[in-house]
Amino acid sequence: MSFWLPLLVLATSLVAALFIFTLPEERHALRGSFNLLAALVKIALVGWMIIAVANQQTFETRFTLIGDIDFVLRADALSLLFAGLSSLLWLFTTIYAMGYLEGTPQRSRFFGFFSLCVASTMGVSMAGNLFTFLIFFEMLTLSTYPLVVHKGTAEALRAGRTYLFYTIGGGVALLVGIASLHALVGHTEFIETGVLRDVSPDLYPALTAIFILLIAGLGVKAAIVPLHGWLPAAMVAPAPVSALLHAVAVVKAGAFGVVRVIYNVFGVEFSYQLGVLVPLAAVASFTIIWGSIQALRQSDIKKRLAFSTVSQVSYIILGLSLFGPIGTMGGLVHLLHQGIMKVTLFFCAGIFAETLGITRIRDLNGVGKRMPLTSAAFTIGAFGMIGIPPVAGFISKWYLGWGAMEAGLHWVLGVLLVSSLLNAAYFLPVIYRLWFARPAPEWPDEQIPAGRFETNPWLLIPTVITAAFSLGAGVFAAAAWSPLSWAELIAVREYLS
Repeated sequence: MSFWLPLLVLATSLVAALFIFTLPEERHALRGSFNLLAALVKIALVGWMIIAVANQQTFETRFTLIGDIDFVLRADALSLLFAGLSSLLWLFTTIYAMGYLEGTPQRSRFFGFFSLCVASTMGVSMAGNLFTFLIFFEMLTLSTYPLVVHKGTAEALRAGRTYLFYTIGGGVALLVGIASLHALVGHTEFIETGVLRDVSPDLYPALTAIFILLIAGLGVKAAIVPLHGWLPAAMVAPAPVSALLHAVAVVKAGAFGVVRVIYNVFGVEFSYQLGVLVPLAAVASFTIIWGSIQALRQSDIKKRLAFSTVSQVSYIILGLSLFGPIGTMGGLVHLLHQGIMKVTLFFCAGIFAETLGITRIRDLNGVGKRMPLTSAAFTIGAFGMIGIPPVAGFISKWYLGWGAMEAGLHWVLGVLLVSSLLNAAYFLPVIYRLWFARPAPEWPDEQIPAGRFETNPWLLIPTVITAAFSLGAGVFAAAAWSPLSWAELIAVREYLS
């Protein structure tokens, strides 16, 4: 079973995609039921592996592709961090998308590529070497493009071209970096302490160049400045796609790839010896501040959230760049925390647009009275992004600050402080408008009539649940089953190995 389980996890969404593509457009109930069944089966399989890996069991699928290059799927603690996030949020995003796209055309095409996207993400998470990682990383590009251009408008097609320009360019850089590394040292396997040991100092300049190539290729999807331009443009996509891009799949795949390169290819100690971690921390810090400043300038809700993602994802990279287990914990746990908080915020933005036709921040005055549950969910997600306790984002920032102190990089504390102030500057005015600003004159000055939801339940229920997760991950951070505890397990295995 240890050989087949990674393949079964991958197959759940692959089979779902193939089946959905064949369904006639009018088979709504069957398509939705099969989507939900596949998502639930995937969660059960991933949960099974999480319990087993916590008890030191391993799962690996391996067969030779060509020469000495193997196709490898492996479930380790780090891969299951990302796989767990992806499988859980796939379920909620699927439920949300079913409500959001109700009555629209081309739903079989949408959900087919949606499932392919999740299959790609699971492949990225469980890839056991760089070549397998590259296969699914590029499959992710191809499967998300149809989702970005789903509306078929001129604006959507233009955003799709921008997306392909950036991501294919990043894929080329990644391919060159992987091929160069393989030619130089012959190792691309993911190992807990890295594969580059006892390397001749004569190879350090070449390995530094390869490290930069790999990070640049991954940095496109991770939206590191100046490689981030595709992300705000892609906000033309439907809200479920935006949630998928920002919280579940694309940007997380880039950040997760950076984790693999630092910890499982180069190794954190060798990366520190090469002197590449502090410059990477500086780039991440610049991205954090720059993204926050750009978010402050946006009047469109989704674009403000998009630039917030540019900033927030680099917290993950910053934590990885801090040489020490505490910073690693902060970065890894933020991969989960940012995912559940950001998916909540995009769900809320979609509800505002779909139910009330609101896309701009200035039009949110008084919405809290009309849509209290949606507005409360947005408030929880926003508080988490700012770093206000007890929401999950506070835990991330606390460990990042602690890790910076441990690493002796005290300037990082200034970055965290400034970014948190900027987060407050662009989120608190939105919260004020939701709850305290006077409603626009054309708005009815009464609550939703008794017995009615404030919006479609398919949209509201997953939004409220992910908001509760955002709060629970902070309140119960010390629990043995929390995201923080799993991040600690990974950090301990990495540094004590």
